[in-house]
Amino acid sequence: MASPTTFGSFSAWDYVVFVAILLISALVGIYHAVVGRGRESTEDFLLGSHQMSSVPVALSLTASFMSAVTMLGAPYDTYHFGAVNVYFAISYMLVVILSAKVFLPIFYRLGVTSSYEYLELRFNRWVRLCGTILFMIQTILYTGIVIYAPALALNQVTNFNLWGSIISTGVVCTFYCTLGGLKAVVWTDVFQIVIMVIGLVAVIVQAIVVKGGISKVLNTADHGGRLNFWNFDPNPFHRHTFWTIVIGGTFTWTGIYGVNQAQVQRYISCKTQTQAKVALYLNLVGLWIMLVCTVLSGLAMYSLYYDCDPWTSGKVTAPDQLMPYMVLDILGSYPGLPGLFVACTCCGTLSTVSSSINALTAVTVQDLIKPHFTTLSEKRLAWISKAMSLLFGAVCIGMAGLASLMGSLLQAALSIFGIVGGPILGLFTLGILFSWANCIGGIVGLISGFAFTLWIGIGAQIWPPPPEVTMPLNLSVSGCNVSQSRNETSWETTILLTTLSETSRKDRAEAVMSLYSLSYLYLSTFAILIVIIVGLIVSLLTGGRKSQIDTDLLLNWTDLFCDCPTSSRGDGIEVMESIPCQNRVTGNDNLAFSHM
Repeated sequence: MASPTTFGSFSAWDYVVFVAILLISALVGIYHAVVGRGRESTEDFLLGSHQMSSVPVALSLTASFMSAVTMLGAPYDTYHFGAVNVYFAISYMLVVILSAKVFLPIFYRLGVTSSYEYLELRFNRWVRLCGTILFMIQTILYTGIVIYAPALALNQVTNFNLWGSIISTGVVCTFYCTLGGLKAVVWTDVFQIVIMVIGLVAVIVQAIVVKGGISKVLNTADHGGRLNFWNFDPNPFHRHTFWTIVIGGTFTWTGIYGVNQAQVQRYISCKTQTQAKVALYLNLVGLWIMLVCTVLSGLAMYSLYYDCDPWTSGKVTAPDQLMPYMVLDILGSYPGLPGLFVACTCCGTLSTVSSSINALTAVTVQDLIKPHFTTLSEKRLAWISKAMSLLFGAVCIGMAGLASLMGSLLQAALSIFGIVGGPILGLFTLGILFSWANCIGGIVGLISGFAFTLWIGIGAQIWPPPPEVTMPLNLSVSGCNVSQSRNETSWETTILLTTLSETSRKDRAEAVMSLYSLSYLYLSTFAILIVIIVGLIVSLLTGGRKSQIDTDLLLNWTDLFCDCPTSSRGDGIEVMESIPCQNRVTGNDNLAFSHM
């Protein structure tokens, strides 16, 4: 692939801004390493000694969720497919409510460090091992995309070497994760989310100024069909509609917020369960703010390039380079601001990668090492945790090289969560909601769901959904001053693509409405349904009705409707009092469903 056109280079102030962001992040890790000296334990390294408060955890949840993939991919998504993405605001709300009411109470009640400890308590250690391995595969693949994204931005706006950017970002992230543990990760996230918002706002404001006002931006977007809010088509094969986003998006993101170790590890580090719930709800406000910023960035991008698309005209070589192209186009004359944007995307990377490294370390120590080496001291486990942080940092940097082969960054990232995260969420849901689900049903359901999503995911890569399914909006080059040679190349390419299309017309006609054309957001939804249905059938056939399950492992009425009073154990962890509510009862049935 040819290098993207470089439209300018970093000034001294751009480098100062960019380097300052990396240095501040590294200093936070050093600070917590010094302050935490003498308190070396896995609980302190992985959970911050359960002493984190709501506001920093909320900002950390938002920062790690809104990665550099979002900074680059989401504006392009709006630019090319329209502002229908605003319906993710509903998905985020439902996700936070489900996480706070269904999953958080159970994890707090059990006092787990790794969310996958629940799978052993509910099923057995083999189910836990399967869940842990799938999570590790998912996280390493996703982290590779997240590291590659800002490196692409930096390579677009400067001559900085692509791999030099990947390695420098990954090394800094690994450095402060290894030194400071979860506390360093959370507090650097607080700093980084502020930089991310400032960077996006700077781009939006300057684009509005260049265009001549917000009304002109919205009018141009409206005339170009970008304000497509009224798409209520229930067709599950259409990429983005109200229903695919609200239903499919809710299940996809619940797999992240509800059971993904990177997010669970944050809110269970809070001092109390109440503070953990507050952190989740505060985080929702942050998610809405970031969603508005990315949608406005995409609309502003379209208002600037509605008649001369940089990608179609060959000014950039990949759609995810459009955002840095616009930044350099409108902010290139302001020293330091291009550096601010690159620092903004870099912060998105640092926050998400640090979360991934910390979560990978936690599940490795808690799920793979600690159960088999029970004689290890806490101090030695803490050192092993730091060594694991170094190892996973190196692995994630290596995986970044694969991200360049995945096409659209945003859809690739969400597809990974759908393929792997969906079956895992289905397994947790099976165990939490259905008392008669047993270990055989759990593992058969998990394998069935994963096999389905993997089949659909691979099939969609081989036979990608056609335009009539993905519904991209028109991109024009009528206002471009494109050279004759470029036009000739485009004409030849069009002839080649048309010939190939005619050749495979019959094959693709079958794929138009096949499962391979299923919206990527529905991967999680179908995976969850398959895991639950298969798991329940197998459980019933293998004696699941005879199972005696501790109600602490199941969703109870009190979790949903009763904010029970709690007390502290003395170490900062909230626990249930002996009789927290009059309606609290015990037994072997799932109280949330057996009386419906």
